[in-house]
Parts: sequence; structure tokens; C-alpha cells
Amino acid sequence: MTPLQKLKKLSSEDKAYIAGFLDGDGCINAQIVRRDDYRLKFQIRVSITFFQKTERHWFLLQLKELLHYGTLRKRNDGMSEYTIIGYQAVNHVLAELTPYLRIKHPQAKAVFQIIKELSTAKDSQTFITLCEKVDHLGNLNDSRKRSITSQTVRHELEI
Repeated sequence: MTPLQKLKKLSSEDKAYIAGFLDGDGCINAQIVRRDDYRLKFQIRVSITFFQKTERHWFLLQLKELLHYGTLRKRNDGMSEYTIIGYQAVNHVLAELTPYLRIKHPQAKAVFQIIKELSTAKDSQTFITLCEKVDHLGNLNDSRKRSITSQTVRHELEI
């Protein structure tokens, strides 16, 4: 059985619980990442991250068993992260959780839009417009540490 098939078999109660956990201790994100091997020199990376104190790392292990995507890591600051990265995996997980999200519903909708439009962003102007949507998502997340924005991309692509 594929990870998607397993994900779709989750009960409504499990989906609602996981969505509530994501609303409280998680993040739905998109980042602009510098990639010299890409034609436009940047990549948009989408992710879902759950956070928990490392003393409760076991809980994130159980969550990963339910969602079947992503990786776990223990940070040096006493926190653990469970992160799901990539268009397909994020799309699959959000498709199951979004109906139950309350706080992060706008972020999920924004990521769906970014994923949908990514396949058409082949030229500089279209890609920059998509990067502006990433900026908007950063604002929804109250993000403070973003170093690469649509303005960075615009400047480097000289548009």
C-alpha cells in the first residue's frame, strides 16, 4: 500500500486530531531557496513541520507512522521536528487535513495555490509572481527570519 493510500485510510478523528496539532504546534510553509543548478536560480520549497519538546519525541514518531511521509530530527535546543517536504507529499497530507484546520486554513489554501501554479512558472515574471505568493504566506505565518523574498529574486533576475 502506498503512503497516499495509507493516509486516506486515517479515520476522521485521527485527521481532526492531527489537524488540531498542526494548528497549535505546527507550520505550513513555503520558502524561496537559492539553487544555482536551476534555470531561474531559485526553487520554491513547500513543507509542513510539527514541533515538540524532545522529551516527547516519541509522539512525533507516532505521528510519522500515521502520515507515512517526512523525516524526524532532534534539534540542539531541546526541540524535535517532524518535517514533510515536497510538492506531492505536502499536497497529499494537506488534502486530508485541510477540512479540519481552523487557524492554518489560509496557509493551507496558499500552499495549494503555490503548488498548483508552480508547473506553469517557467519564465522569470511568472516565477516572481509566485514568489510574491510565498511572501504572502510568510506574512500569514508572521515570519521574521526570511532572507530570500520575491524582491531578492526580482533583483537577481533583473526584472
